[in-house]
This record gives sequence, C-alpha cells and structure tokens, in this order.
Amino acid sequence: MTAVLDRPAPEVTPAPPPGAASRRRPLWWSRWSLSGLLATTAVLYLWNLSASGFANTFYAAAAQAGSQSWRAWFFGSLDAANFITVDKPPASLWVTGLSMRVFGVNSWAALAPQALMGVAAVGLLYATMRRTFSDPTQGTVAGLIAGAVLAFTPAAALMFRFNNPDALLVLLMTAAAYCLVRAISANSGRWLALVGVALGFAFLTKMMQGLLVLPAFGLAYLVFANNGWVKRVLHLVGATVALIVSAGWFVVVTMLVPESSRPYIGGSTDNSFMDLVLGYNGLGRISGGSGGPGGGGGQAGGSFGGETGLNRLFSSEMGNEISWLLPVALLVLVFAAWIGVRSINQLGNFTGRMNRVEGGAVFAWGGWLLVTALVFSFMSGTIHPYYTVALAPAIGALVGIGAVLAWRRRDHWDGRLTMAGMIGLAAWWSIVLLNRNSWGPEWCRWAIGVVALISVAGLLIGSTLGMRKLVASALIAGSLAGFGGTAAFTIATASESHGGSIPTAVSTSISGGGMGGPGGGGPGGNGGGAGGQNSTGTTGQKGTGTNSTGTNSQNTDGQRQGGGGPGGEDISSNTELVALLKSAGTTWSAATNGSQSAAGIELATGTSVMAIGGWSGDPAPTLDEFKAYVAAGKIGYYIGGSGGGPGGNSEISEWVAENFTAITVGGTTVYKLT
Repeated sequence: MTAVLDRPAPEVTPAPPPGAASRRRPLWWSRWSLSGLLATTAVLYLWNLSASGFANTFYAAAAQAGSQSWRAWFFGSLDAANFITVDKPPASLWVTGLSMRVFGVNSWAALAPQALMGVAAVGLLYATMRRTFSDPTQGTVAGLIAGAVLAFTPAAALMFRFNNPDALLVLLMTAAAYCLVRAISANSGRWLALVGVALGFAFLTKMMQGLLVLPAFGLAYLVFANNGWVKRVLHLVGATVALIVSAGWFVVVTMLVPESSRPYIGGSTDNSFMDLVLGYNGLGRISGGSGGPGGGGGQAGGSFGGETGLNRLFSSEMGNEISWLLPVALLVLVFAAWIGVRSINQLGNFTGRMNRVEGGAVFAWGGWLLVTALVFSFMSGTIHPYYTVALAPAIGALVGIGAVLAWRRRDHWDGRLTMAGMIGLAAWWSIVLLNRNSWGPEWCRWAIGVVALISVAGLLIGSTLGMRKLVASALIAGSLAGFGGTAAFTIATASESHGGSIPTAVSTSISGGGMGGPGGGGPGGNGGGAGGQNSTGTTGQKGTGTNSTGTNSQNTDGQRQGGGGPGGEDISSNTELVALLKSAGTTWSAATNGSQSAAGIELATGTSVMAIGGWSGDPAPTLDEFKAYVAAGKIGYYIGGSGGGPGGNSEISEWVAENFTAITVGGTTVYKLT
C-alpha cells in the first residue's frame, strides 16, 4: 500500500510558465493571506479580553500562587504556601504563572497567554497543511481554510479567551500533528520523536485527553512512511521513549519528593500523581467513578454533556460549540477513503489520487477526529461542552484537505458532488443550529439556505458545462454561506464575557447557564444558580467567581461532593475582611471549604488560603492535621458560612465552631484561630 501511494501523482493543473514572477506569485499572496488570517485571529481572541476578569478564578489563583512561589509554580499549587495542587497537571500553569510573575496579577496576564496560543495553533495548522501538499498553491489554500475553520469555531474562541488548560492542550496536539507530517514526509525518526515530546507535554497539560490521538498518529507513520518496516518500528519505539520521558519526569519527581516537601496532589485519594492519572482524571472520566470519597455514578456526564451516544456532539450545547462543520469533516473522510481505494485499484491512471504524505495526513486527522469524538460521545464520567475544542484542529484540517482533494477531482462526478455536498451540509447544519437556538434574524437563515442552493446549482451546472467563472463564483458564495453560521456564532461568543468553571458559548435559548448544572459561573463562579441558569439566563459572567448564596454547589465532577466549595464567597467588596486577611501574618491567612472559595479569597487578598477538601472533596487535611496547623499558629482565620462534605469538612467545621468564637466581618462569618 505504501509503495503504491508513494508513486508520483500526475499533474492535474498545468505547470506554471517559466520565469521568476510565476514562481514567486504563490509566495507573496500566501504570505499576505497568512498574515491576514493570523491578524484576524489575534483580534478575535484578544479584543476586550479583560471583560472576563480572571475568568476561571480556580486557575487564576493557582497562577497567582505560582507568581509568588517557585515551588507552587512547579507543582501547580493553588496557594503559594503549597497546601494543595489543582486537580490537573501543572503545564498550563507554568505558562500563566510566568506571565503573572512578569506582568503582574491581572486579567491580561491570566488570559493573554491562551489567546496567543490560539494564534499559534492556527499558524501551526496552516503550516501543517503547507507541508501536507507538495503543490504550494494547494497547500496554501488548504492551510487558509483549515486555519479559518479552527479560528472561527465557537469552542476555540471560548477556550482561547479563557484560562483553562484546554488552550495549551490544543496547541501541543496541533504541534504534534505538524511534527508527524514532517516525519512522514522525510521518513524522519527525529521528527517522530518530537511528536512524542509534544504529546508528553500534552499529558502534563490534561493527562489522558492529550493521548487520544496517539493510536492514529502511530499507525499513520507505520503505514505511510517509506523507509522500511524495521526502521519504522524503531522510530516508533524512539518516539514512545520520548513521550514517556517528556511525560514521566514530572511523575517521577512527585514520587521522589517527600510528601512533607510538596503540596497534596489535588484530585487524588492517596496524595499520588498516579492515582490522579488512573482515577479522577483517567478511568473516572470514562466510567463515571473515580474511587474517591463519595464516589458516584458519574451523573454529571449526562448533566453537562447530554446523553451518551453518537448524537451527543450534535445536540444541545456541545452542538453549539463544535458541530458546525463536523458533518463536512465526516463527508471528507468518506470522500478521502473513496479516493484511496480508487487510487489503489487504478494505480497511476487515477486523476487526483493522494500521495503517501496526503494519505498519512488524512489518516492522522481522521483518526484524531473519530477516536476523540467516540470517546466524548460515550464517556459516562464528567464531560463539559468546552472539552470539544480538542476536535477543532481535526475538523479544520479535514475541511481544508477535503476542499483541495475535491477540487483536484472537479472534472469528475465524485469531486463535483463532494464540493456540492460540503457546501450543502455546512449550510443545512448551520440553519438547523440557528433555528434550534432561535439565534439571529430569521432572514439570515433564509439567506444562508438560498445562497447555498444557488451555489450548489451553479457549481454543478458550471462544472458540467465548463464555465469556470460560474464555478468559481459558486464556490465563493457557497463557502460564505456554509461558513457564515459558525463565524457569526464565534464572533458573538468572543463578544461576551465568560467566567466560572463551566464556561459555555454565546447565550442562546438552549444554553442557559450550562447544561442543567450550575450556571455558567459554575461552582463558586460568578452567580451560578442551581438549575443551570443564572438570573439573566446568560453564560457570560463577570467578577471574581462567587455566587450569592454561599451554598455548596460543587458536584460538577460527578464523583465527589463537597470539595469544590461553597460557591466561593466573593470578598472583594468586603474591604474590612480583605484588610483583616492581608494583615494576618500567618502561613495561610485563612482556611475555608473548597478550592473555589479559597481561590476567590486569594485573588482578593493576595494571600495564601488553605482549601479544605480541595476541588472535589479530597481527604486533605484530616481533622488531626488541621488541629496541628492551628496549634502551630499557621492559620489565621476560618471563614465559615457553608456546609461541609467528605474529606473532613464537616468534622473541621464542627470542631472550629465548638472551640472558637464566630465574629462577623463585613457580613461574613469568621473564626479567629490564633
């Protein structure tokens, strides 16, 4: 198969005339086009970025801690005093922590790195397409289409303007795809090793999700490289070693450093990184159980991601964020498979056949899309709609590749039908999504449908009669119709502020506050309500990440309760309490239940706050450990006003109430512990 695909494809377009001008033409317009794409992406992701404040205060507080303590920065601690880490690996916090250390603790320092990652991801995807096609014009066109699709996917605009780890995850996975194409093209073990390095750091960003592309990437190199089976296997072994080293060094450090010299591993049941990998962030996400205290059946998988099944990615909020061009990408996979089969059967007599690099790219991107989509569709543990941003590069790449492959077959019925199908599917599904959300003026939906129908008719008639100008006009108009829905929805998403732990795209009639769970603010996040909608029914919240009730709403992970905190009391306007905590003079100015509550207090005061129970009811600290901290004078105050939960919260709350006197500071219940 490799030998067949490696035969040179016949030219489908006339060779450019000799002369320097003709050779330079693709170069100058491609550079200007790329510059325009990157500039547009930068404006989209950076414009009015500070409107979201600190966005996810949980990660913002951890970045602040990293800017104050190198130990906290290295381990990803929530507090500078290194009591407990966030419930993810620290790679994304290494970036934002450095940003805050250099530029100070502010919204731009927290969010701009993710926006720049988005611009870089678009540029890398473009470069990957250029490397995929030997023809510079085809590569440029595919790259521009792929980059535009990625940039104007609502989930991408949401997460590249937010401070969750997903932004870095997407960038690293896209970088791995670029290295893979280079490896296949050059039969290079070094480039393949870089694939392993990129995926290793993707693991240190969001653990197992970063490795979902691994099977497709490995098989793509094994099948489509052209350097002998033994070398291919050896190169894959080398890449595996590179991945293990890149991901494993941090795991080894957490195992070798004594527990007394590092923070508790948040999200784990036994203070080990491997428990976090295999439980809470591993099998717990797939099966719905984490093995933690209060472990449950993963009901949040349905609450936040919809019912499991093939329809999940097309329904409700997930559909809003990722599915706009997903049907087109699936059509491209079918068309590419058809071309591959025809290429093998007809050998060199088939016009528009793929070479091995193009075939390897389609295999890798298609595997990325299918494996990730199937996992997201059927996982019964925690899943939030914004996770789907991991599909955006694959969708963009397949749409770009499909456009070029179909154009190369424009003189044949399958190429014409594929181009028409891509336009028709994109427009049809855009209309479905817009109607389902009752979003935008009704005439706009009609316009998309009419323009798409006329474009499809013009494309088919023009290509049959050899009317090239009509075909070109139809393609341009049809592309605008098919792309208009996702572009408009993305711009609207970028125009809103977003906060909390469960951000969603633009406010619609079905998005509410986030899939039937806490409002867009999430637990502790900016006014999140209990029924999935805040008082205004919007998803864009501002502020530092609190609700108005102070009740314990954290159960978004479907496995453990009581840890994420009592909604996260916003004390930024309580100047009396802020001043009190700033002057505490203890290792932790205060202790409170849950990471979200602690995060809001840390950002308001700039001090370290002990998050009892961490994000999800971790068994840290125990009552005896808490008593020891108090006896040593390391905790200044205990901030009450919320219920307890697993992980010692109830015991600690009761012990504090029995042994210390409650006072009210600016409307907040506080216990002085020193």
